[in-house]
Amino acid sequence: MRIIIVRHGDPDYEHDSLTERGKMEAALVAERISKLKVDYFYQSPLGRAQATAKYTLDKMGRTATTYDWLREFEGTSFRPDIGHETLGWDWLPQDWCIHEEFYDKNRWAEPEKMAMGTAKEKYDWVVGEFDKLVAKHGYVREGNYYRVVNPNMDTIVIFCHFGVECVMLSRILGVSPMTLWQGTIAAPTSVTTIVTEERREGIASLRVTAFGDTSHLYIQGVEPAFAGRFCECFTNFDERHD
Repeated sequence: MRIIIVRHGDPDYEHDSLTERGKMEAALVAERISKLKVDYFYQSPLGRAQATAKYTLDKMGRTATTYDWLREFEGTSFRPDIGHETLGWDWLPQDWCIHEEFYDKNRWAEPEKMAMGTAKEKYDWVVGEFDKLVAKHGYVREGNYYRVVNPNMDTIVIFCHFGVECVMLSRILGVSPMTLWQGTIAAPTSVTTIVTEERREGIASLRVTAFGDTSHLYIQGVEPAFAGRFCECFTNFDERHD
């Protein structure tokens, strides 16, 4: 089985839609995905993800199943530098890197300010629903691997958001979601590909063959949008600092 995760295009967060640039990106990723034999499509309930998916779905004459858990990850924490509840994974490096727990897949939610929010509760919900989806397609989670109930070479495509993508990848890779939220970025319309490996009959793992690939943009001479990143240098005041 092959799982393809597509992040939405450059977002207009105020209207939960796409910018003009985002629409162009969505059209380009549609050209890429439409060349594949896709068996199932899934999407977030949020506008920017559905607007991105629509370009592919319309091009292929297909529909997608919408799952609420594929919305942008909404777990919260109390960010130390601002002193109130906010997006759970958006911490400054000087605040989160001092906690060794954040690097541990089993202890990342233990630091006091993280534990005060809903991040762990939301995380458990998402990974539980992700496991159900994978089981629906023939691979049942057992410990840290998957028991193969129905081996297949189906391709499923998921249109969603960076935060929830990291949650799914943390489950697949067995790592703390905090290290993925803080240490990676999947640019708008980037494509992440995961495949099953069944080296012994009946036992499979999920393996990432590509993360955040934007070759569909580069081949058209288009630079990936900046959304999701922060300033490369502090003096770059036209780039996001907060």
